[in-house]
Amino acid sequence: MSAQPQPQPLTATLLLLNREQAILEFNRRVLAQALREDVPLLERLRYICIVSSNMDEFFEVRFADYLEASRLPGSGITLREMAEVAAAAHEMIDAQYAAFNEVVMPALAREGIVVLNHAERDAAQRAWVDDFFQKQVRPLLVPVGLDPAHPFPQVANKSLNFIVKLGGRDAFGRDNSIAIVKVPRVLPRVIRLPAEVAGDRQAFVLLSSLIRAHLEELFPGRTVEAFSQFRVTRDSDLDVDDDVTNLRLALRSSLSTRHFGLAIRLEVVNTCPEELSEFLLQQFGLPDAALYRVNGPVNLVRLNQLIDQADADALRFAPYEPAWPKSLRPANAEGSMFERLKSGDVLLHHPFESFEPVVQMLREAVADPDVLAIKQTIYRTGSESPLMDLLIEAARRGKEVMAVVELKARFDEEANINWAERLEAVGAQVVYGIVGLKTHAKLLLVTRREDTPRGSRLRRYAHLSTGNYNPKTARLYTDIGCMTADPTLTADADLVFQQLASLTRGKAPRQLLLAPSSLHKQMLRLIERCEQAAREGRAARIVVKLNALTDEALIAALVAASQAGVEIDLIVRGACMLPPGLRGFTDRIRVRSVVGRFLEHTRILYFRFGTGEDEELLYLSSADWMTRNMQRRIEVAWPVRDAALRQRVIDECLVPYLRDAQDAWLQGSDGRYERVASEGPSAQQALMRRYKL
Repeated sequence: MSAQPQPQPLTATLLLLNREQAILEFNRRVLAQALREDVPLLERLRYICIVSSNMDEFFEVRFADYLEASRLPGSGITLREMAEVAAAAHEMIDAQYAAFNEVVMPALAREGIVVLNHAERDAAQRAWVDDFFQKQVRPLLVPVGLDPAHPFPQVANKSLNFIVKLGGRDAFGRDNSIAIVKVPRVLPRVIRLPAEVAGDRQAFVLLSSLIRAHLEELFPGRTVEAFSQFRVTRDSDLDVDDDVTNLRLALRSSLSTRHFGLAIRLEVVNTCPEELSEFLLQQFGLPDAALYRVNGPVNLVRLNQLIDQADADALRFAPYEPAWPKSLRPANAEGSMFERLKSGDVLLHHPFESFEPVVQMLREAVADPDVLAIKQTIYRTGSESPLMDLLIEAARRGKEVMAVVELKARFDEEANINWAERLEAVGAQVVYGIVGLKTHAKLLLVTRREDTPRGSRLRRYAHLSTGNYNPKTARLYTDIGCMTADPTLTADADLVFQQLASLTRGKAPRQLLLAPSSLHKQMLRLIERCEQAAREGRAARIVVKLNALTDEALIAALVAASQAGVEIDLIVRGACMLPPGLRGFTDRIRVRSVVGRFLEHTRILYFRFGTGEDEELLYLSSADWMTRNMQRRIEVAWPVRDAALRQRVIDECLVPYLRDAQDAWLQGSDGRYERVASEGPSAQQALMRRYKL
């Protein structure tokens, strides 16, 4: 077992948990899903793929930043802490491959789904594989023998490669012994064998196994003495100065170099000879601790291709179709969405309820000649998006379209640049937020001209959300959206768009909380208000549901409130640096994490500071409680003022998660988590049943 997460000083008496260790702990909870017998087998494999993807991002972003921070004077990061994080990462990856090799793949084999290596393939299967290699793979491979005229090639981030040690001499009589084979990304990593050679099973072959079986053919006249797959993970954060004159062009230029950032991790198979792994470490300038020997393919993420190709619906989650919101039924009603919103706000709880009403609202706005302007933030919409297509159509029809495109949305930069260019091409006003601040707020604003007895006037309609404008992830992530015609809230949303476009300091919003100006301060004030209520003997309660809790000021405020008597429940999906349950310090703070079928993504902030109806507040937010969200991003939070809607959020998004006994984990004061062992309900499953009624 690796060392326990090392706390960091917060005050003289309370220590924070290590953030990197907390991220690894989250991935242990995800990996635990792969070991649950009540989860369908292909979904268990998918969780392994998710962990692999998460670990890639951990090294590309988090660990890369951690290493960079450790080099700064006064960082407080010790060599011991770095070694403990590295050891925990090694343990995490070893556990991942153990689950893959010892649990999930044998179970799939019992169901007739197998991945065959060369030794397991019969004569007919080897003949088919050989034919596939000769026709589909061999023409794309270019082995590079290393010598002074052929230096070590550029190896792209997370690409599949082979290192080969050769015997004999080359075509020119020299004894250069090392060669590199780069595998093109265009080749499929998982190949399904046709039924005529697979027999009564669904048989698959990994591209790495296929190439391994034909390595000697790539080096005629030489012998292959040793070899290994390898993959390098690089720092993938785009480093663009805030003083560039054109952020879009600068990012477009930087994208071409992203795949060749500083090397962070080297993966080889566990049979790789030490001399080859040492050679690779030297080429990438990495220490021994950066070497990860894995028992299997070096990129488990690509096993998603097996999941997609397997014909076994019984081994997947049963399909779930989001319900059309009851407040908008019937779904095919001819009435205008705008007319409906005049009678009150509509809350959408994804993925249990459909995201389609948001698309329909925008579609109606595009077609309505009385709609004059549409404004929207764009963070992660995906490379294909009906909403972006509708914005483009709106601009073509002559409507005023403003898109706030966040170009620095990590790993979505290229898609967002492409959307920005397409929008600009049809005359939309495209802005990129504020220099130095990511625009992470989720806002859509429609301005419509309407006739009244006193003449025509402009009226606004808005959609605010805790999640992205992405219909695909809206079926996979839990989020809350609010569609509203509330004059104050929509006016506040317009203020946000005005500030993002004009860069002027306007008047403060009346209901919306905005980071970095007011959100952090108001959260601290509300925590302090609950603390004061507890000191006065009044009922005081805080329940917060987030993706991450790492901001030291907010943690310190929560600790102080708990010491004053406030009962605090934190539902934190990912990294939480607050150690709960410390006697005399955090006795009244409980931290739980829920990891289930859907990715928990809602941000809900509940504060009670008395027993009166006006002594509780509930906010929905785009922001996690992280310093970056509070100080370096444009974020919004908004109150749910309608009592019935507020109670609905409590009943659906807080209470079931506090009672979850299937997918919930409780955090200990040492940062470790234990699964809740009970016969109680699963919050997500209960919500799926509720919305199917």
